[in-house]
Amino acid sequence: MAERPVLSYRRFEPGPSGDGRVTVLLHGFCSDGDADWVRPGTAAALAAAGHTVIVPDLRGHGASPAPAAVAAAHADALARDVLAVLDQAGAREFDIVGYSLGARLAWEVVRQAPERAGRAVLGGLSPAEPFTAVDVAALHRAVRSGEQPADPLTGMIAGMLAGAGERAAGLALVVEGLRETPFDPATWAGRTPPVLIAGRDDMMVKGIERIVESTAGAQLVTVPGGHIEALTGADFREAVVKVLQR
Repeated sequence: MAERPVLSYRRFEPGPSGDGRVTVLLHGFCSDGDADWVRPGTAAALAAAGHTVIVPDLRGHGASPAPAAVAAAHADALARDVLAVLDQAGAREFDIVGYSLGARLAWEVVRQAPERAGRAVLGGLSPAEPFTAVDVAALHRAVRSGEQPADPLTGMIAGMLAGAGERAAGLALVVEGLRETPFDPATWAGRTPPVLIAGRDDMMVKGIERIVESTAGAQLVTVPGGHIEALTGADFREAVVKVLQR
């Protein structure tokens, strides 16, 4: 019997059109697969277009377990979690779509398995590691005791985690793990250049043109909205389906 992957995930079977190629959807920080991909209709739209769709909850999010230690929340470890899910799903090859944190991890998944990855859509991708400037000690204190961090960025993230309940401590470890393994988009490892999607009013993607310019063949698609609105809008969903149907 195959070993069960650490991540919880949902699978959507393909409609009658298409070839059933596996597409994995990776959600953003402090969210889950249902909020980012199922409720907005992206998973259903891709399945209707003939894709076998895999929607995991990243470690520490949704129904997946929290990291037991910081090393389990390093970017390379989080990417291995995703590959374990794809192994369990029987996906030798796959297309990948990520949003925000999910896009950052999609870059790492492709780096680890370039021979398996096909088309890639990276939405809401920050060109720099947003957690680098977080005061992780203050963040952990905020989660444990409610002490408000003096640093505004750390305070904002602590505010996000305040509504996460029992998941807050695990999410703080995810922040720490990503801070220790910051995003470096110097080299795209995939066989197919990525398509990047950015909301016109999304400040998180400021400077995304640098990645497009430094990644041979990469394309940038803009859609209406800020960081949250872009993800849930019909333009984003339609752009993802169009890219993966090429």
